[in-house]
Amino acid sequence: MRKILPIFLMLALPAGAQSVNECGEWTSARNLPEPWEQHTATYAKGRIRLAVLDTLEPAAAAMHLMVLSPPLDELGERQCRTVSMGPAVTAQGWPVGFLSLDFAAREARYDPEQGLVVTMLGGVHNPETGATDIGELTVTINQSTGEITAEVAGS
Repeated sequence: MRKILPIFLMLALPAGAQSVNECGEWTSARNLPEPWEQHTATYAKGRIRLAVLDTLEPAAAAMHLMVLSPPLDELGERQCRTVSMGPAVTAQGWPVGFLSLDFAAREARYDPEQGLVVTMLGGVHNPETGATDIGELTVTINQSTGEITAEVAGS
């Protein structure tokens, strides 16, 4: 119970900057929920790909967003990053995710100064009420600089 308590306290924090991390072993294809075509999308003529990841555990924080985007490395591969709820780490060793991501209802627009801006609703388990708090997740991907930022507003 000691390891779980800090995770739930972090989830109850007010909205703010979310965690953007490099991909790791846990970001494998086995964590893409079925059907794949409903949980992945491409932008910028295929140079940017977003995919939902479901790690199954912890059940209240298992959803993440994977971003594949420029810049390319020396082998021509895109960078791989994950967007998670916060910087805390689960007992399995990966970042704490969201309870839900409404990927189907996402909206995307291009801002010439910022890059690709994608928004979707994200749910976070509220341990005090037992309910799901909903906020708007905004992910900004700048192909030129490689910078990826994420923030949740509202809830």
